[in-house]
Amino acid sequence: DLISFTGSVPVGKYIAENAGYRRTVLELGGNSPLIIMDDADLAKAADMAIAGATKNSGQRCTAVKRILCIDSVADEFAALVAERAAALKYGDPMDPDTDVGTVINEKSAILFQNRVNNAIDKGATLLYGNDRQGALYSPTVLDHVPADCELVVEETFGPPVPIIRVKNIDHAIEVANSTAFGLSSGICTNRMDDITRFINELQTGTVNIWEVPGYRIEMSPFGGIKDSGLGYKEGVIEAMASYTTIKTFSLPWV
Repeated sequence: DLISFTGSVPVGKYIAENAGYRRTVLELGGNSPLIIMDDADLAKAADMAIAGATKNSGQRCTAVKRILCIDSVADEFAALVAERAAALKYGDPMDPDTDVGTVINEKSAILFQNRVNNAIDKGATLLYGNDRQGALYSPTVLDHVPADCELVVEETFGPPVPIIRVKNIDHAIEVANSTAFGLSSGICTNRMDDITRFINELQTGTVNIWEVPGYRIEMSPFGGIKDSGLGYKEGVIEAMASYTTIKTFSLPWV
């Protein structure tokens, strides 16, 4: 009656194409932006950026994958992010003092490093990291990342921390919506007019204000649009609806 799947976009699309006359609930990839406006508390935003991008070595569908920062505050913000990345301990995932461990395998770590190197070749500036030892890939902060490079167009399922500079809110929304994904987003601003625009115009299933894209509570629906999936399997009420067939009945009242 129902097919539920969490995983990659290609497999999700294959399931959707072959599911036949069945309902599907698909939770697929993400490329979630964290957007930093010029009124933001930059220290707080930098803390969010590093935590959101490197927790679980960046191997979460709602991890921060792109940081869009207004250009006028980007120099200060980028320095704060690099400082926090350098303070992280990366290494043996079995060591309780380790902040960032290995990614799933060496092949993935090589892919991440190749994407970072490609971004550097296209004009990005490396501020910290890009060190790889087998499946261990360091937190890696880049500034001036082109919005069209593979590192930020595709889902890079690891700990790179790419900063894309944007001119204003219009540019931020344009870049945020420019990928095939639409899972979640995080916004750092206190201006209600900007908040309203982000909520209305970002093409994501979730918009979090002063929280990372991965923030959620169990009662809230969680799902994506575009290549990030179909339907809802999390969020108590929506999940119950997804896994339930409604039956209507009537009784002969006399």
